Amino acid sequence: MAVAIGIGRFVYTPILPVMLESLAWSKAEAGLVASSNFLGYLIGALLAARPIAASRLQRGLIAALLVSATTTLGMAFQSHIAVLMALRLLGGAASAFVIVLASTLVLARLSAAQRGNLAALHFAGVGVGIMLSAAVVSALQAVGAGWQAMWLWSGGMALLGTVLVAVLIPGQTIVEAAPPIASAAQSPRGLPMLIIAYGLFGFGYVITATFLVTSVRISAELRELEAWIWVLFGFAAVPSVALWSWAAARLGTTMAFALACLAEAVGVAASVEWITVPGICLSAALLGGTFMGITTLGFIAARQLSRADPQRAMGLMTASFAFGQMIGPTAAGYLFDSLGSLRVPSQVAAGALVVAAGLAVLANRVAVPEANA
Repeated sequence: MAVAIGIGRFVYTPILPVMLESLAWSKAEAGLVASSNFLGYLIGALLAARPIAASRLQRGLIAALLVSATTTLGMAFQSHIAVLMALRLLGGAASAFVIVLASTLVLARLSAAQRGNLAALHFAGVGVGIMLSAAVVSALQAVGAGWQAMWLWSGGMALLGTVLVAVLIPGQTIVEAAPPIASAAQSPRGLPMLIIAYGLFGFGYVITATFLVTSVRISAELRELEAWIWVLFGFAAVPSVALWSWAAARLGTTMAFALACLAEAVGVAASVEWITVPGICLSAALLGGTFMGITTLGFIAARQLSRADPQRAMGLMTASFAFGQMIGPTAAGYLFDSLGSLRVPSQVAAGALVVAAGLAVLANRVAVPEANA
């Protein structure tokens, strides 16, 4: 998760301001490169939703990690936007395979061992990858390194992480256990609503996640935060899964999902409505402190609702998320170039997160009708 998502997906954000300055890209061009990654993520998620033999899950995971790492490394050797888009497309497809296959393997093993509380450690890998890559990019920027060096170091870290996974992953075949059922009254009828809510979450978080560091750089008041704002984002992500898992144990998975979406909406709105040091720090903390929690809760809820085919459910969730996040950066980039601000697209994104929260509440009512009788 640290290799494919924390580095492979998110390292583009702290490197982007340097690329914009060096390559003279418009925000729309930057959005296109970001959306290429998300298109690949969508394609990968749809492919990963297809049945895969248990004996091939480990090999598929290692292969996807290798593609993610090598495409990240390859970004250091090209400046043509079409080639960079192609690399991000392939990397996005690989990262989708990783999150679906890794989560299928890990959640099945934890379910069989009745240690579902440890799922937080699995998803915390994303925050660890973000923190490590952000720290490396910040250090390179401090010594005047260019964007190529940033991609080179990031790709090298991803390759090292891939080797570690290949060495440490258990070799035995995982036998898929029956997915946990939160309630005897639960039915899969809430799954379509949850899938739509997950797509709105993808759209809602991605604009701020893509352009946060860029927004900080172009503000004279906030520029001093550039080296640290993404580290804060990653730092907040590390304990977030444990926090939201705790909330889910008390409120229910879908209700905790809804609450996290609302908290994230506040963070997205703060990034454009409270443009001060405290406001941007609050935005980074809320965004970092919710996006992996929502991801985890969405996967767990989908696994509970799918019953017979959790891999397909997680694949469809990931595809919905990918579709939402694919639209976000391109639309935001064009609106930024037209309006000179991310305020309007960020307001729309915050609204999408509020709608996602509402759908999650409805999914909970439909899935557990007796609980509301």
